[in-house]
Amino acid sequence: MTVLVAGAGIGGLTLALSLHQVGIPVRVFEQSGRLQPLGVGINVLPHAVRELDELGLREALVGLGIETAELAYYTKRGQRIWSEKRGLAAGYRWPQVSVHRGRLQMLLFEAARDRLGADAIVTGRKVVGFRESADGVTLRLADRHGTEVGEATGALLVACDGIHSTIRRHFFPGEGPPIWNGAILWRGVTVASPFLTGRSMIMAGHEFQKFVCYPVAEEAPAPDGAPRQLINWIAEKKFAPDHDWPREDWNRPGDPADFLPDFEDWRFDWLDIPALIRAAGAIYEFPMVDRDPLPHWGAGRVTLLGDAAHPMYPIGSNGASQAILDARVLTARLIEHGASAAALSAYAAERNPATAKVITANRANGPEQVMQLVETRAPDGFDDIDAVISAAERAEHARSYKRIAGFDVETLNARPAIVTAHRPV
Repeated sequence: MTVLVAGAGIGGLTLALSLHQVGIPVRVFEQSGRLQPLGVGINVLPHAVRELDELGLREALVGLGIETAELAYYTKRGQRIWSEKRGLAAGYRWPQVSVHRGRLQMLLFEAARDRLGADAIVTGRKVVGFRESADGVTLRLADRHGTEVGEATGALLVACDGIHSTIRRHFFPGEGPPIWNGAILWRGVTVASPFLTGRSMIMAGHEFQKFVCYPVAEEAPAPDGAPRQLINWIAEKKFAPDHDWPREDWNRPGDPADFLPDFEDWRFDWLDIPALIRAAGAIYEFPMVDRDPLPHWGAGRVTLLGDAAHPMYPIGSNGASQAILDARVLTARLIEHGASAAALSAYAAERNPATAKVITANRANGPEQVMQLVETRAPDGFDDIDAVISAAERAEHARSYKRIAGFDVETLNARPAIVTAHRPV
């Protein structure tokens, strides 16, 4: 009855922990030889924190990151458009947590290794193919050089192998590369003084030039005793889709000369953006890409999860959170239907349309569209934001996205747990 999982990212590890929680055997195969805390910051939204809480990881997660208390949108001049409370401050029963992605992945990895045993997570093995029989799936595994080194068998296969998923390509061989929307992201983390509330996530600018930042960890105080935080930031510029850019370099070092001049005058009385960029230890650059929603997520005893199933633009802070929800819904369907094709079909029937709506909403700029509306209506700034866009219109942008993504406060607080039958953690 063992479930085979390809990929030890956030989705794959959450699935492994969830399956173990309900007594379903699982093995995870990860192509990296050794997991390391790589990446930059992400937000784990309350509906995903709820699922990690039910896995017994809430306290550890909060200890690694910052409980976000405010989300605020600003113009390119630093004028506030809209702000709202987030997490516990907004009435959720679970916090929103901003955290370094690598630290979250290592938290999940260490918990999975401790609970499942070291043999349940096999590193240095990439899934290069599979074959299915009436009662199971056999994986073909290769080492980091691409040499096939063995096989593994199980009842089901779940592909958590990311946006370039080998298993997705098996089902959709003609899909082609991810779709670029013309935007380039430069990302970094900087140790700096807290800004605004010290637990604020901000977005400034508009659709064609934007800056996002939020703290992801507390750091040791400065020599003078002043508080310091690790600040995650993203600088974004949008080009024409036919712009000549190295689109296949997904995570290469970034050059400040390519974007810093465009942000040089973004010095607000509450944040000095050029100084934050200059003080980063490293900068990474990659294009904003996604893929079209799929007609199905696999067949028989094989399915997709997370970025392998529904890569989406990093708008609305939903990528990792949706992968966590995938893992929990799949676990619930396996409880209902057993380790069967019927369970995978029921899972995909629920999660595919739900995530397709998020992909579509993110392509329309998600809740951040409010910044573009203000830029269009008042490009030279304003004296009264209500004269540019009403409070009701601003609030509706925020509410509608929460409903689409599944974390409006009333619904989340009231709904029953996704996974209801499990043994204690």
